[in-house]
Order: sequence, then structure tokens, then C-alpha cells
Amino acid sequence: MNGLIGRMGAAVALVAASLVGGASSARAQDAGQGAWAKAGPLEARLVSSVRAVGDLATVPLGLELRLEPGWKTYWRSPGDAGYPPRLDWSGSRNLKEATLAYPAPHRFSVLGFESAGYDVEALFPLRVQPVAPGQPLDLSLTADLLVCSDICVPQIVTLSLALPTGPALPGDSANNIARAQSLVPRVGALGGEGLVSVAAVRGSGDALEVEATAPDGFVSPDVFIETDPPLSFSAPKAVFSDSDRRVRLSLKVPDAPKDLDLSGRAVTVTLVDGARAVETPATVAPLVGAGASGNGLVAMLGVALLGGLILNLMPCVLPVLSLKLLSVIAHGGRATGAVRAGFLASAAGIVTSFLALAAALLAVKAAGGAVGWGIQFQQPLFLVFMVVLVTLFSANLWGLFEVPLPRALADRLEGDGLAGPFATGAFATLLATPCSAPFLGTAVGFALARGPVEILAIFAALGVGLAAPYLLVAAWPRVAAWLPRPGRWMLRLRALMGVALAGTALWLLSVLVVQVGPVAAGGIGALMVGLVLALWAGRRLPSRSGWAGPALAAGLAFAAFALPSVVGPTMGVASATGVATDGAGKPVADRWVRFDPTAIRERVAAGQLVFVDVTADWCITCQANKKLVLTRGAVADRFTDPALIAMRADWTRPDDSIARFLADHGRYGIPFNIVYGPGAPQGIALPELLSEAAVIDALNRASNRASGRS
Repeated sequence: MNGLIGRMGAAVALVAASLVGGASSARAQDAGQGAWAKAGPLEARLVSSVRAVGDLATVPLGLELRLEPGWKTYWRSPGDAGYPPRLDWSGSRNLKEATLAYPAPHRFSVLGFESAGYDVEALFPLRVQPVAPGQPLDLSLTADLLVCSDICVPQIVTLSLALPTGPALPGDSANNIARAQSLVPRVGALGGEGLVSVAAVRGSGDALEVEATAPDGFVSPDVFIETDPPLSFSAPKAVFSDSDRRVRLSLKVPDAPKDLDLSGRAVTVTLVDGARAVETPATVAPLVGAGASGNGLVAMLGVALLGGLILNLMPCVLPVLSLKLLSVIAHGGRATGAVRAGFLASAAGIVTSFLALAAALLAVKAAGGAVGWGIQFQQPLFLVFMVVLVTLFSANLWGLFEVPLPRALADRLEGDGLAGPFATGAFATLLATPCSAPFLGTAVGFALARGPVEILAIFAALGVGLAAPYLLVAAWPRVAAWLPRPGRWMLRLRALMGVALAGTALWLLSVLVVQVGPVAAGGIGALMVGLVLALWAGRRLPSRSGWAGPALAAGLAFAAFALPSVVGPTMGVASATGVATDGAGKPVADRWVRFDPTAIRERVAAGQLVFVDVTADWCITCQANKKLVLTRGAVADRFTDPALIAMRADWTRPDDSIARFLADHGRYGIPFNIVYGPGAPQGIALPELLSEAAVIDALNRASNRASGRS
């Protein structure tokens, strides 16, 4: 009897346990959670954000994994080893499609091998589309997962989850799935805005660089590169700038084939920084000065020398020709040693000024500011300084004063001293910086994208290039002996050169109008006229009171520096853009629109061309490009095409978005022109000095038209 009672009790207990287990299973299903399935060091289950299907066209689910300590599984692109999850839904009912999303992966570096994946636990969001929304959804999943520790073991788990009809109320896993979805890298455009964004992707050979920005700074950025066919990349090396708000990540392809060239290859870049991540499709742009090892730096030094030499022919340097010409003539008939010393002093002034400019750019870059060639002309006080300096040079050439300038600027421009020639070289450098020349932009872009050593070396080479004519005369000083001796005829030449420099001062004032408005700029111009008149009057006063003229001139010069802050900025005038004319010379409507980098991709996706002109009123080369190429002839005709959007990025005043745009393309100086279109979504950069043929060819290539050339 006791045995019978015992067996009956056991049966009752078994039935009760079954009922309890069934109830627990039912509660789990009601909560949208499938049962855990274990396979070796791995546990997995299906979970849902909702308890029932409701009338949802897409049901949010998740594949949840747990891994024992020391084990990992893999991302969609595993790296040097492994494979991603392989899912088979064939046993499911009422399932049309299931799409798996991958949260941002972690990097695993073992014995020089790089892989990407997950450890401890992972939750992959799923977007499931029922065949018939509102009907029960019975899911059956066979998942093939590779898990690795010291060894790798494929594991296969079979999972199920049934969601009944009924209201789509939140399930117990809703918050976890939402959190996992937030860890999936957002898809962003190249150069887009966000918590983190990829600014540029450049490569050459087996080297790749990814530049990225984060408004609140980076902590521990990492990047994963996907290509087709797949390539294995090394772990990136990070260089931070702009107070950690900008990072350059450099990668290599180990054991790359000899013919590998990453430039022009389509890639997907996944940038991860803690819980923040972005995924960006991109085409790799050419990497300027790639690999800048010893040979690369030496080659770029040659480019810098050539760029500095060509800079002598640019419009910005033309006003300095007056000082150069007078310097050369002043050496006529002098001793060979004196001639050599004078020209070497001028060359030293140029090189020293370039090194000082490099040091200033290094300081600005270290402080997190935007750096670029000629950006000092964006600062009103610098422009006032240049206006005053040029006015004083003009007055000196007109013979209005013979008192030496303050030693911080220069001694007199003639005589046997070397300070005058040195000051002439420094002045040439100051006026040269608004101009860009062929090869100069490449060299400056290379330097400013790198460290202090490269910046100082490249700028020194630019200085030597600009000083090459002086060095040439210093090497063969007998050239100066062939010139006529100085005489009274030089007085007229000096007066004429003073007028040329006065024209330079007027140009600087026109740039200043954009910075501080016409009232302040006009007032500074009036003060300069007063300065010249004061020096003129001082020459005619008795010797005892002759000091009054220079003293008044000094006061007017100081007043010019104070005037912008006293008057305050007023409404300025629009930047000069020139008037476009068609092939017959008739004016056409100005179709230029304001620069908007975020709209470029949208315009190109809509099948339009986008021509971007980065310019400034202080950039004389930019103005020459407008007048000689962009606003006339066949180019102006093309700009009337409604399918072409002409964007003007005016960098006369500081603009962070323009500075970022230039840096993204490896440029730190202007002019910079680039064409985007369906045939060139990453853009076709044009040379600094434009030609009609180059612009038309780029427009044709960007629009997939034949260039029309044989």
C-alpha cells in the first residue's frame, strides 16, 4: 500500500511539475522570449520586443547570445579568421524575410592577427516581416556560429519563438533590443555631421588613412574597413588634433600584393568610439604624399621648392616687384661682395619669414584652430597692419621720410646695411601668402596634415624656392654689375613704384571692407591719406619742429588699429564675383549659390553636377580665375545649364565648414575648385590656375560625357 501511495504521489508531483513548467514556458512565450539553447560554451535564444504580432508589418526581434569567459564569436566581416553567423529560417511559418543587424564590434588582436566580433554576450537586432501581418508568427532558426578561444569550434543551435495574434504590447526584452539597436552603427554620408562622423578616406598602395571628427572629442576610436574582395588591415594608429575632436587613423594591408592600390577602391568604413559608431560607404581618394617616409618627404620637398619658385610669378607677388627692382638697381656698380651679401640678406628674410609662418601655424594647430595658407588675411588687424606697412613703404619711396623704420620692421631700404634687404624679403613673403601656385597647394596640404618636422621642412623649402632669384644673383653677383649705376633717374622710378604700392594698399582696403564694413575701412583709408600728408608736411617744417609730422603720422597709424573696434562692424559689401558673360560677351545671370557641403551628395544623387569654388577676396589668384575663366566663354555657357549647381565658398572671413571641407580634400590653401557629378561622386579636383579646357573636361567627366578630345 505504501508503495502504491508513493508511486501515486510521484505521478502527481510529475504532473504538477509539468504544469508548472508549461506555465513558465507559456509565460516566457507571452513575454516574447524563447527558450535558451546551449551548445558548448555558447547559449542562444530568440527574443521579441512585443508579446504578440498586432498588425505590425515589421516585428522587432533579437538573437541573444551568451558566451563563457574567454570565448568570442564574429562580426559580419570577421577579419583575418572566422566567419559571421549563418542563419537558416526555413522551418518558420508566416515568415517573409528576416534581416539581422550587427552592433558595433570589438577588435581582437592575437599574435599579429586582427579580428572583429563579440565576447561575453551579444544581442543582434532582427527585423522580421510576416507574410500576413496580424497572423501568428512561428519562427524556427538554425544558427551556425563559430566560437573561438584557444581553439575554434563551430556550434549549431536550433531556436524557436512563437508570437500569437493580439495587441503588440511591449515584451520583457523590449528595452534590451532597443539598446542593442542603438549600438548598431548609424549609416552616414562621408563628411556628414553627428556624434562621430567620417570626414575623409584616402589611400595609396597598401596605405589607408581615415579622418574623423567628433564635436565632443574622441576617447578610444577604432575603425574597421570592408572591401570587395576582402582585404585584411592592421590595427589603426591614431593621431589626434583639435583638442581630440579630430583623429587621423592610419592602416596598412600586411603582405599586400605588389600591384595593390587602394586609391579609387569602394570601401565601407565602420568607425567605433565606445558606444558611438557610424558606418560610411566611400570611395578611397588619393593619399597626398602617401607613406611620407624618407623618400616621400624628399619628393615633397622638391615639390615645395618648385611651388615656391613659381610663386614669384603669381599676382600677389607682383606688387613686391617694385622693391625687388629697386633692390637690384641699387646694387649697380657695387662691389661683388656687397652685392652677394645684400641678396643673401633678402633670401634670409624670405626663409626666416616662412619659418615664422610655419611656427605660427603650428601654434594655431596645437590650440585646435583651423590652419591654412593665407588665413592671416582673414584677420582685420593683420590687414590693418599690412595697409599701414605698405603706406609707409610708399611714403619712403616718395621721399617723404628718411628716418629708418622701427627695427622690428626694417631699417631703411637702401644703404650698405643688411637690415633693409632682409626686410624686403620678409615683406615679399607677407604679400605672397594670399596667392596659391601650382605645386604649392600640394606641398602645404602635405605639411599641414602632418607633424612639426614636416611643416618646418616644407615651409623652409617653399622659402628657398621663393628666394631662388635672390640666391641666383648671390651666386653670380656680376649680374648686378651690368646694371646702370644709380642716379637722378631713380627718383622717378621710385615715385612710380610708390604708386604701385599705393595700389596694393587700396586692394588691401577693399578686402578690409568685407571684414569690418565700409565705414571702418573708409576711415582707415582716410587715416592713411592723413599719414602721408603728415609726413609730407613734416618734410617742409623747420628742423626744430620737423618731428611733428612723423609724430602725427605715428598717431594716425595707431588710430588705424583702434578704429575697427571703435566703429564696430557695419554692413559690408558682397564679395566681388565678377560678371559672367556668354560666348558672345553678353552678361548672364549670376547662378552662384551659397556653399552647402551637406547638399552636394543629394544634388549628385539627383543626377546634377556641382561645381564648388572656394575663394576669398584676398586671394588674387582666385579673382584671376573668376575673371579669366569662370565668368566668360564656354565655362559661363556651361554654368547656365539648370542641371549644374555652382556653389561659392567664400573664405574671406573664417568659416569652420569651409576649413573642414578643404582639410577633407587634403587642401589648406586656396583657390580650390572641385566638380562633383554622377560620373565623379567623390569629386574631380582642379589645378590652382584654372583653364577653360580643364574646367570643361572635368564637367564632362563628372557628367559621364565624352571629353571631346582625341
